[in-house]
Amino acid sequence: MDEQDRVAAFVDRHGIDEPPAYRALDLASEVGEVAKEVTESSDYGASPDDVEIAGDELGDALFALLALCESVDVDAGAALEAALAKYEARLEETGSPASGE
Repeated sequence: MDEQDRVAAFVDRHGIDEPPAYRALDLASEVGEVAKEVTESSDYGASPDDVEIAGDELGDALFALLALCESVDVDAGAALEAALAKYEARLEETGSPASGE
């Protein structure tokens, strides 16, 4: 059982299935909490090496992402593999993983 399956089983077991729009909003909220920790711990970017992020905040964001993947029937592992391949190709072509857009 992979992580996405574990999240799906948890959601099912606790009856907390939600529509994709709610899952996407929850993900945005959780990533916002991570950003808040980064902002505060880095003194609003003045000390970027001092960033502290609690593992539970990252766990909340990961849960929200995997729940969203499940709600839109996207295999998170396959999506990650596709993204890694895309970044690898960009690195080989341009020397940067950025899209340049």
